[in-house]
Amino acid sequence: MPTLRIAVRKFDPFESAVRRQLEDFARASGLDARVELEPLELNDLHRRLLEERGLADGSLDIAFLSTDWLAEAQAAALIDDLTPHLKGAPIADFPQAWSPSLLGLQAFAGGFWGMPYHDGPACLIYRKDLLEQAGLEVPRTWEEFHAAARRLHAPERGCYGTALALFPDGHNGFYDFCIQVWSRGGEPFGEGARPQLGTRAAAEALEFLRRLAGDGAAIAPGARGLDSVKAGLLFCEGKVALMTNWFGFAALGERWDASRVRGRIEVAPIPRGPGAGGEGRSVSLNVFWVLALAAGSRQKDLAWSFMRHIATAAMDKLTTLEGAIGVRRSTWADAQINRLIPFFHKLDLLHRHARELPAHPRLADISHVIDDMLAKATGTGVPVEGLLREAQSRIERIVA
Repeated sequence: MPTLRIAVRKFDPFESAVRRQLEDFARASGLDARVELEPLELNDLHRRLLEERGLADGSLDIAFLSTDWLAEAQAAALIDDLTPHLKGAPIADFPQAWSPSLLGLQAFAGGFWGMPYHDGPACLIYRKDLLEQAGLEVPRTWEEFHAAARRLHAPERGCYGTALALFPDGHNGFYDFCIQVWSRGGEPFGEGARPQLGTRAAAEALEFLRRLAGDGAAIAPGARGLDSVKAGLLFCEGKVALMTNWFGFAALGERWDASRVRGRIEVAPIPRGPGAGGEGRSVSLNVFWVLALAAGSRQKDLAWSFMRHIATAAMDKLTTLEGAIGVRRSTWADAQINRLIPFFHKLDLLHRHARELPAHPRLADISHVIDDMLAKATGTGVPVEGLLREAQSRIERIVA
């Protein structure tokens, strides 16, 4: 019996969706195939796939890869270019069935290195009932966001104003910092991922995150122990009033059996910062999960057949019904999905404000420098200018 071995980001909706998609693939193809999943947390997944070269040693066929990791995986010859597979066994409605914003990050170095699987740009997620009860408008600036978090902070009722996910996994802390800089009119990185941290926008961004993280009258405790998933689940459990996080956690709040906030969720563009010329801008971040074909797979035709099956409209909708976020335009506009998740159609709008991080083989190392900087900013009183200079120097050595 053929067995597809897949390394997956540890997240129940990912795991359940892939298992059901394999069952559907087996029925449709007539193959008595099975799947063997290896669910791993972010740092462990990166280590297994890239540092330990699990994508090349024959132990895996397919892997979930963050778009942040694609340049590193491609440079190390750990994943296959999907272009020959798309030509030899094409997907009928590729690429027009996807938004261009989901096809660019994996198209570089003359190849196409991953099929989109799970999307959902960063956005403002909030409890519309709590804002209405407090007579608050949806925050449009970071200062309004902070003020709303303080107003809605009610730990005695089991609900914090907001939460930050500062667990040092090269994920949300890094992304939050970049979003803060962008929203203030700055650019944290230039060409070739060269850092540009000696700016007013970067200093204001880091100062804001320090102030928010230290405000016990606004934020859930234990930010250094929260990753994006744990922070998202806090919101779904009714313990956070508003936050910036991935769209998928807003959708999960409408679909998860244990959700305490179903019917009370809304999403909006991320708040803007004070720009250099006055008003800043609302900026999201476009990072998503792809399925990549392991260079060491010994059954690549079977793996590609399964990846093609997952890319169909029905399977993309199933991804969403299981609690993740589909990537096809047909899913975003689907009437059933929008009855279940009333704001799902807003994905198209949110993508219009999305930025991308630079493609660099050592982006993971760069992200951990920012993690270290955030740890010092939120755990010490060292002036932010010194922290930014130190991070600038470390990242310059990485990209040199």
